[in-house]
Amino acid sequence: MERRIQDYVERYAPFAELQLRHRAARDESIAGLAFPYPAYRAGQRKLAGAVYRSIEAGHQLFARAPTGIGKTMSTLYPAVKSIGEGRLARLFYLTARTTTRASAEDALRRMQDGGLRLHAVTITAKDKLCAAAAAQSGGPGCAGGACMYAEGFYDRINGAVLDLLSNETLMGKDELLRYAGKHRVCPFEMSLEVAYIADAVICDYNYIFDPRISLKRVAAEWKAACALLVDEAHNLPDRAREMYSAELFKRDFLNLVRAFKGRDAAVRAAAKAVDAALLAVRKREDGQGAFLLPEGVPEALDEAVEAFAAAAEGALVMAERSGGFDGGGRADARDVLPIAWGGETMSADAAAIARYGSAAVSDGDLDVSRDSSASSAAPEEGAEVPADPHEMLLEAYFAALGWMRTVKLYDPERHVVYAERQRADLKLKIFCMDPSRLLRQMRKGYRSQICFSATLFPLSYYMDLLGAEDTDYSVSVPSPFRAEQWDTEIVPLSTRYADRETSRERIAARMLGLAGSRPGRYLFFFPSYAYMNAVYETFLAQGGQALRTMLQRPEMTEEERGRYLSAFEADDGEALIGFAVLGGVFSEGIDLAGDRLQGVVIVGVGMPQPSFERDLMRAHYDAAGLSGFDYAYVYPGMNKVLQAGGRLIRTESDSGVLVLIDDRYRRGPYRRLLPEEWGADGRHRS
Repeated sequence: MERRIQDYVERYAPFAELQLRHRAARDESIAGLAFPYPAYRAGQRKLAGAVYRSIEAGHQLFARAPTGIGKTMSTLYPAVKSIGEGRLARLFYLTARTTTRASAEDALRRMQDGGLRLHAVTITAKDKLCAAAAAQSGGPGCAGGACMYAEGFYDRINGAVLDLLSNETLMGKDELLRYAGKHRVCPFEMSLEVAYIADAVICDYNYIFDPRISLKRVAAEWKAACALLVDEAHNLPDRAREMYSAELFKRDFLNLVRAFKGRDAAVRAAAKAVDAALLAVRKREDGQGAFLLPEGVPEALDEAVEAFAAAAEGALVMAERSGGFDGGGRADARDVLPIAWGGETMSADAAAIARYGSAAVSDGDLDVSRDSSASSAAPEEGAEVPADPHEMLLEAYFAALGWMRTVKLYDPERHVVYAERQRADLKLKIFCMDPSRLLRQMRKGYRSQICFSATLFPLSYYMDLLGAEDTDYSVSVPSPFRAEQWDTEIVPLSTRYADRETSRERIAARMLGLAGSRPGRYLFFFPSYAYMNAVYETFLAQGGQALRTMLQRPEMTEEERGRYLSAFEADDGEALIGFAVLGGVFSEGIDLAGDRLQGVVIVGVGMPQPSFERDLMRAHYDAAGLSGFDYAYVYPGMNKVLQAGGRLIRTESDSGVLVLIDDRYRRGPYRRLLPEEWGADGRHRS
């Protein structure tokens, strides 16, 4: 025993020595770290001071700060200073988009150029950080089952992390891939290991707020010395609704019944029980497309899903050992060795499957269910069963785990259960209408949370949704920009769905006239792809084919998005018109300062399409004495408008034309939600 303890100490000593040296150098560098710009921009000092005081007092802060003042630096700099002064041990910079992640990396790099020595790691999505795929060796990563970077991972990870931390401070995708290749370890797993050690972590919201994906080895004392910086916090409520909801599709289990006939009787029986429970729900339909289940989660379904998860886990373990479901046999109870995994019971072998067995599964101490959007296009009754039973079972297994966890979160005051007929299929969903309580619960224990955005407006609305408490702080920073920088025009046309066919000719003509009279670079934003494509075709037919245009498409790859943006970022001065959708990747988080953008046209008020879920939210907030229509439709829509309009003016020297096309901009509450500096009393033009 003594020799074993001595061995542990000897192996830990190099890391402990590294940490001691690093923390001394870090604190010394922070003490001498000046604000990395010659001067604060207007409003920047106010925001930085509010962040510093909130961390000092251990409170939450909700900050509305306009685009262009430098919110990223205004939040990171005081948080870094708080680390140097001993108030914080680490910080998380949480984002919803890759573009804002890059802004945080740039801010830390600028501080490093000013002398800062800080360990910061960026957690990149696993499918974008696959060493096997990057090296074109060892197979296609986790999707291939076996991976040279996964096998023997724990034999090599300590040396890899020690090497990385000894030689790097800012650890992004390139650094992680380089050291992962050198030590033959999974770079995604390595980024998670480093996240528990680093002073700063840049990552998606999920790693803190999603109970299925959040980092698990976080003790109370660890949280108490950590601050959360939540960038573009207006995105968090809708993301949180997804995190705290779950859905099942009847078709998935019926397919398993067919696929596992003759393969595994236990899995087939368990899937059949879930299918039967969902069939019983479907029989209640009575001609409705979607309907509520007043009792919440049906007890028979709850039991069937739990039984299915156990059967599926056993089968997945046996398949992993025997090489597939066609190898005969199935898992027996004695083959399953229970371990704790994210609050659920999961076998060690099943955890290994989750860790390395599929690209749909995340790793380490992350709990993951399938992406709910991937199951929205469920196959019709009678469709051919997919060929890979292992993948089918794995997907259904994680859907079941996600459902079981969401059942535990179920709050009848903030959740509903509803069923929806989708062609021959049935979707059953636990839907979180109001995520505020769960967001407040997930952030509990952290020293401070700073939620900030240019469009956290109305502030009271977002504070409600984000779970603010009476003791929390709020601050609104005035815009540093002048109304003269905007040449704003309101075109009072109806863009309501019923009027879109008749309005597209006039909208296309207005856009073509603007591009012809004031050549430059423009972004034209639309409320949907269908409306955008219709106006785009009309625009070309009216003469727009003579102009250089770019069109956003659904499901664009990262490379395609990069090409779209690089066309605007080029310094060639060439005229260009980009067609894009409100709320998409090009409507927020991008910085096109100077002559890179001369105008923005926004069609519509960003209103979400009417839906069963939106109407549930409306009724929920009406019942709470609030304006349900505003909460469910108006505020989320206008937030998209404010974000898109914010792309135009990025610095004190920028200027440009902003055209708002919709007659509702002349009426409240839409008019009241427009920023004062936009000069929204602009000219009428029909």
